[in-house]
Amino acid sequence: MLPYVPNLKFGYLRPMRLLFAFFACTAFILSGCKSGPVYDPEDEPADMPVEEEATFRYGLPEKGFVLHEGAIHQGLLLADILLNHGVNYSEIVALEQAAKGVFPVTKLQAGFNYTVFCSADTIGKASYFVAEINREDYVVYQLTDTIIAYLGKKPVTYQIREAGGIIESSLSRTIADAGLPYQVSHRLSDIYAWSIDFFRLQKGDWYRMVYEEKYIEGEFAGIGHILAAEFVHRDKSFTAYRFETPEGASYFDEEGLSLRKAFLKAPLEYSRISSNYSLKRFHPVQKRWKAHLGTDYAAPKGTPIMATADGEVVQSEYGKYNGNFVKIRHNGTYSSQYLHMSKRSVKKGDHVKQGQMIGAVGATGLASGPHVCYRFWKNGKQVDPLREELPKSDPIDEKYRVDFNLLRDSMKYKLQHLSVSSTEQQLDS
Repeated sequence: MLPYVPNLKFGYLRPMRLLFAFFACTAFILSGCKSGPVYDPEDEPADMPVEEEATFRYGLPEKGFVLHEGAIHQGLLLADILLNHGVNYSEIVALEQAAKGVFPVTKLQAGFNYTVFCSADTIGKASYFVAEINREDYVVYQLTDTIIAYLGKKPVTYQIREAGGIIESSLSRTIADAGLPYQVSHRLSDIYAWSIDFFRLQKGDWYRMVYEEKYIEGEFAGIGHILAAEFVHRDKSFTAYRFETPEGASYFDEEGLSLRKAFLKAPLEYSRISSNYSLKRFHPVQKRWKAHLGTDYAAPKGTPIMATADGEVVQSEYGKYNGNFVKIRHNGTYSSQYLHMSKRSVKKGDHVKQGQMIGAVGATGLASGPHVCYRFWKNGKQVDPLREELPKSDPIDEKYRVDFNLLRDSMKYKLQHLSVSSTEQQLDS
């Protein structure tokens, strides 16, 4: 008789195997718990070092350098500073050569703040010299194994603001009384130079605008662009919307026509008209009645005189009555002339751009005081430029029309909800 052998699949050995597996797993788990430490945050050493966050200045890491700060004063040369920080003459000469096409060391001026990054070892040799050209721009002279120079910019943040005001005496006074940055009046004058004669503003004219303020390292650093504006002069509204394209940025009116015209309204940024174009005027020097075929703009001696349009200088000379003067041929139709300059900045044959300085206000020739006499020719005949319907520039390209309309409508809504008597107020950051 054969002995009984239990079935391995269904017999009594299966419960025994399961029981054995249970005890084996339990023992393994318990042994693992005893052998590994349990993490407790309170067991962390109190004096464990914390890694410092890297800090940068002018895009350069401060760690590993000793920084020396100062300001360039009259007579102080870059070589003087670098020699005191372990840089030899041959390296200074190499740096001067490398900087020529970027920012020549001869352009470093008294008043520029500078920082020298020196190695933190016992030698303390300069690795970088950084000079602040203005609040935003700086130049870096690198004195490591590779000697180079490059320009940089500090990070700039912008705040969008809006303002409005009513003219009581002058635009600049109205801007100042509202507590706005003085640059605002210059920006508005630039935008409307082709549309509004700011020497003839009237009491009751008004403006409103949306513009940018720039901040560098948390401090106010001037204004950025005027994004939109409306200026009402002699009850006529002039709107301006800044619109950017790949070709550049410009200002356009409601219909998408450029505010930049073929001619500026005046050859000076700020002054007053002391004598208008007239066929009969009593001459202040000659003491007799005669035609005055120009417009006199009184301004302090040395005030820059600008070309009112692109063109070629056809005369730049001195005359007994005209003093120092410049005449520009703009095209086959128009020419302009600028008299009584204290100095001339262009010569015959030069090609000038609109807004380019061509000389400075003076009182040379037959003049009773510092001013510029602005004369204007159309088809060879002297005319009053303030009464001429001067040509306009091209409108916005049709391929940008939809984008421009969207921007215009958005800015127009903001302008229409802004009181002209309001003071400056923040819209958003």
